[in-house]
Amino acid sequence: MRTPDIHDLLKTRFGYDEFRPLQAEIIQTVLAGRDALVLMPTGGGKSLCYQLPALCLDGLTLVVSPLIALMKDQVDALRANGVAAAFVNSTVPAQEARQVLTDARAGRLKLLYIAPERLAVPGFSRFLGSVNVSQIAIDEAHCISEWGHDFRPDYRNLRVLRERFPDTPVMALTATATAQVRDDIVEQLAIPKARPFIASFDRQNLTYIVRPKRRAFDALLDLLRQHLDGSAIVYCLSRQNAEDLAADLTNEGIQALPYHAGLEPAVRRTTQEQFIRDEVRVVTATIAFGMGIDKPDVRLIVHYHLPKTLEGYYQETGRAGRDSLPSTCVLFYGASDRHALTGFIEQIEDETERVRAWEKLRQMVRYSELQTCRRVFLLDYFGESSDRPSCDGCDICLSEREEFDATEIAQKILSAIIRTGERFGAAHVIRVLRGSRDRRLLSLGHDRLSVYGIARDFSRPELREIVSLLEHAGLAEQSAGQFATLLVTSKGRDFLRGREPLTLTRVIPAEADAPQPRPGVDHLDYDRDLFGRLRDLRFRLAQARNVPPYVIFGDRTLQEMAHHLPQSRESFSHISGVGRVKLDEFADDFLTVIRDYAESRGLAERPKPPGRRRRDRATRRRGSTYRQTLDLLLSGLSISEVSRRRGITEGTIMSHLERLIADGESLPLERELPPRERLSRIEQAFADAKSWNLTPVRDLLGDDFSYEELRLVRAWLDQQGRMKGKSSDGNAGRPPA
Repeated sequence: MRTPDIHDLLKTRFGYDEFRPLQAEIIQTVLAGRDALVLMPTGGGKSLCYQLPALCLDGLTLVVSPLIALMKDQVDALRANGVAAAFVNSTVPAQEARQVLTDARAGRLKLLYIAPERLAVPGFSRFLGSVNVSQIAIDEAHCISEWGHDFRPDYRNLRVLRERFPDTPVMALTATATAQVRDDIVEQLAIPKARPFIASFDRQNLTYIVRPKRRAFDALLDLLRQHLDGSAIVYCLSRQNAEDLAADLTNEGIQALPYHAGLEPAVRRTTQEQFIRDEVRVVTATIAFGMGIDKPDVRLIVHYHLPKTLEGYYQETGRAGRDSLPSTCVLFYGASDRHALTGFIEQIEDETERVRAWEKLRQMVRYSELQTCRRVFLLDYFGESSDRPSCDGCDICLSEREEFDATEIAQKILSAIIRTGERFGAAHVIRVLRGSRDRRLLSLGHDRLSVYGIARDFSRPELREIVSLLEHAGLAEQSAGQFATLLVTSKGRDFLRGREPLTLTRVIPAEADAPQPRPGVDHLDYDRDLFGRLRDLRFRLAQARNVPPYVIFGDRTLQEMAHHLPQSRESFSHISGVGRVKLDEFADDFLTVIRDYAESRGLAERPKPPGRRRRDRATRRRGSTYRQTLDLLLSGLSISEVSRRRGITEGTIMSHLERLIADGESLPLERELPPRERLSRIEQAFADAKSWNLTPVRDLLGDDFSYEELRLVRAWLDQQGRMKGKSSDGNAGRPPA
């Protein structure tokens, strides 16, 4: 059997023109019959790595996942793309589950999702013996390792799949795994020759922000109001926190629902459904929420309390922006949360696990108190080096900095650490410096120390910040062990003995929390009004089909529509996310909205060039419609003559020209241009309008100038690179991309 072209499948089934980094290599590895270990951040496109090969291989792809909600979301999305998929888990009635297994035996399914505990169900082993399993995908593979942050004993049973299917390629996938965990995954799944694929942990579309936990609720309200158009998850430390916060937000006019393990299963399922269907925009939750939800358009993740580990924090922030659009992650940090987590850790009976938990919490605190780039710190923690000292995508790098003379206050702080015997943490040292009447402090006699009360003019947060700066400067450090104490380093003692001044640099927090486009992040200007109308249409279509809105089209796809304004099924098919099945099912509905909107505002289509591989093929292939237009123009025919020769309108020919120019072709347009004086007036009008849209330009010029004439000059200006004034307004037009 001829193996299907994976690039053709990518477009026709999933609607994408190009693979993300590593996806093609991973797919080719599996198709060659080899095992693979895939470490890829959330939103990096892990699921496609096994979904696409499933369409190339004869037989069934078995997907093991602990995330019940994710199974349903992915199956809904696959079915929307015309892929036969199903799932079996504890939520599926017995009769329906039997039908699913019957369909699998009959070869009517390409992918079957199961939970790991399904392998222990009587009779499932017999089912496995009755089907041709051509690929095994183990999602959330870190759950198999005791060294991981989310160990699940049921995962240890997965080794039986390798024993049962020794020649079937196994793909283990995870978003967070240290080198130790990766080695354990390979050993536990018995895939020693698995080819490792380790993608970058750098989620460039995410902006990381840490804010002090002062007036946190008011700050949270401001954040949520800034992100009213998107979905948000607010992570809380306890079930009660989640319920109280949801009630408080609702009282303030922001509809929010709580989610935690203490709620009835039916309530949790309803909350998940309402969230993924955009019926409720905000969920306040414990860490149990979101891990199994394949919702790509979460725009805001808030940690209202300090997470226990960086692994958990990274995975939870990974729920944001899975569609690669700019999104924000905000952590509220305060000492009270650190103390609360101390109580959790002290309850761990195993000493080794307890020590490990202390170290993970210490790293989480370090991240929260950073004065340097947070992204670089995260990458370093996960073993990925960065050659950049800053990222332009965290609050530290986006903030201004100021230098201040810290000589006197540094001497006071370091002296207080020494005077208290280097046996206490920062909180106690700060209480001494501020002259607290704390009972423990008094019982220790620290009110009689010479340093008692010598920094009353500094607030507690100010002193905590300076302590952190002294640690970063190498003048102080924290001891290892359960109860971290402050120590003065040899460098700090040299400073105290010397007379050199000390200048430190503090961060002035950035005002804006909204994500800003950064270098390296794909950003698209689009018509916000049209985008809103397309989103409303998507919501109605999703409601009618009983699926989440993003199963119809993702936000990125709608943004491309609102930018390129496709006017035909042909141009609609070039939009990212539009595959063959969705083209047939949804093109007419969306084209109607786009055409009506464009016509009412005099907007012209801005054709999108096909993806690189499709484009290269199109310009090479004999008989390609664009190639025919190009060849006729190059032969000396005018646009009107090409139109008559080909039997298509001049407007369509202009669309071909715009796409050919975007593809880098050089066209002989000079002979088509209006006289010099008229051309100069049009050029000046484009510059004055500061827009590529034709309507404002024609308003300046008057009815003596036709849209066709303006469109031709726009194409010529684009080719010459002579556009003088691009508008920064997101609703304004731009040159063809």
